[in-house]
Amino acid sequence: MTTDPTPWHEAPDLDGSRVRLTRVRPEHAAGLFTAADDDAVFTWLSNHRPRDLGDAERHVADSIEAADRGTRAVWTQIDTASGEVAGSTSYYDIDATLRTVAIGYTWLGRRFQRTGVNTESKLLLLERAFDTLGAVRVVWHTDALNAQSRAAIERLGATFEGILRKHKPRKDGSWRDTAQYAMTDDDWPEAGAALRARLR
Repeated sequence: MTTDPTPWHEAPDLDGSRVRLTRVRPEHAAGLFTAADDDAVFTWLSNHRPRDLGDAERHVADSIEAADRGTRAVWTQIDTASGEVAGSTSYYDIDATLRTVAIGYTWLGRRFQRTGVNTESKLLLLERAFDTLGAVRVVWHTDALNAQSRAAIERLGATFEGILRKHKPRKDGSWRDTAQYAMTDDDWPEAGAALRARLR
């Protein structure tokens, strides 16, 4: 199903001091493959770690196809200090009418974790959602068992809304319970100020 494109489906460049988000392109495949250097990064994700450049190229092609269908807006994360590709992130469940969007399909190479790249990346995506697009709600989904991801989402200032039981299958075929979090436009001013203070 193809969705008519709106500004919500676009992935413009978003620049911060630690990270630059830029629309995913075929030439990012090699950098994404290099960044994906640890199996642990992909433990909780629906896709497997790319094992060779061909895998990475297919991952990028799938991401571009999802963007073309209007189901995701996909960014490559670039570490500004080194200029290296650090990972990938997306908007999904995009609903311009209801002014809501989810942030996910996110992964970051191990060496870029705990550097502020993820926090600033989320800040840039939240600023675009709330300040540019006029969102009233931003959502996150993660495996209920993924304590690290849940803690990271809570640090952003999102509110836990509940568990979606047997929400989707994991890679191993077991059923995943999904923890759902959200931030509203009422929450955003305080959450945004706290994120900016953390980055300073």
